[in-house]
Amino acid sequence: MTYFQFQNPWMFLLLLLIPWLVFQHGRNRPAAFPFSSLATLQRTTPSHVRLLAQVPLILHCLAVVLIVIALARPQEGRKSTEILTHGVDIMLALDTSGSMQAMDFKKQNQPVDRLTIVKDVVSEFVDGREFDRIGMVVFGEEAFTQCPLTLDHNILQEFLKRLDIGVAGDSTAIGSALAIAVKRLKDLESKSKVIILLTDGRNNSGSISPLQAAEIAATFGIKIYTVGVGTRDKAPFMVDGLLGRRFVMQNVEMDEKSLREIAEATGGKYFRATDTDSLKKIYGQIDQLEKSEVKWIDHSEFKELFPFFLIPGLLLLVTEIALAQTRLRRIP
Repeated sequence: MTYFQFQNPWMFLLLLLIPWLVFQHGRNRPAAFPFSSLATLQRTTPSHVRLLAQVPLILHCLAVVLIVIALARPQEGRKSTEILTHGVDIMLALDTSGSMQAMDFKKQNQPVDRLTIVKDVVSEFVDGREFDRIGMVVFGEEAFTQCPLTLDHNILQEFLKRLDIGVAGDSTAIGSALAIAVKRLKDLESKSKVIILLTDGRNNSGSISPLQAAEIAATFGIKIYTVGVGTRDKAPFMVDGLLGRRFVMQNVEMDEKSLREIAEATGGKYFRATDTDSLKKIYGQIDQLEKSEVKWIDHSEFKELFPFFLIPGLLLLVTEIALAQTRLRRIP
């Protein structure tokens, strides 16, 4: 990464001298001719006289600006970071089944569907894990890898933004989602391998049971945190009716027992989020439980640029003095 900086930026305060120099120039101007002879004056129009009279001041001010920039020590360089130890490898398994349409969460005091809040909270979680490789599995009736493990979190965030309800079908294949996440993590050599499973239902699709997938994860040292989202009992759904769109209360069954067993089988933990605040707190807790201890070394190389400003500044100063003593000399 290239960068440009000033080592002593406070030196720019010296630029405040320029208005003072201009003021002093106008105040102390003597009644004199800025030419070395009257013959020169006769060949010069009044407008040229006024312009030439300002040349020493202009050169002086430019010289001051360049010298001040030089004193601020401009530097151009390159910076690179060498990571010595890797962080945590995390696979996010997100439920996008039809039940995620339930509007029992709020955003800015307005009811929104569950997936909208999940995307916001997960996005904040990803932002806080700078040195961790994170990937994403999406599941409904089917399960697939939406984003492989990556340190480029911008790509992951783009995939997360485009996530829609029903993209993988309306059912819930929890076991399949866990199996795919395990496959992505099992052969990696990392300090810690984690799956964060988020769902609002029960496993009703796929060919592998959630507990079987959890047992396989445990053999590879993969820890699973499970998060159940949604209010208890009935939840409001927006449906189209003869009189327009309206809320209808429907039951959404969540298998909390299985989610708890999945977490316990792998040394993880089960959480239940019934509103936006509790979901944020849950991901905050997981963030603390799986802290990365990353060590890195910053390599910086820079080149001093002050000579490119100091030398022209001094040349302008010498030129201003030379002109003031020759062609633009003032005669008392």
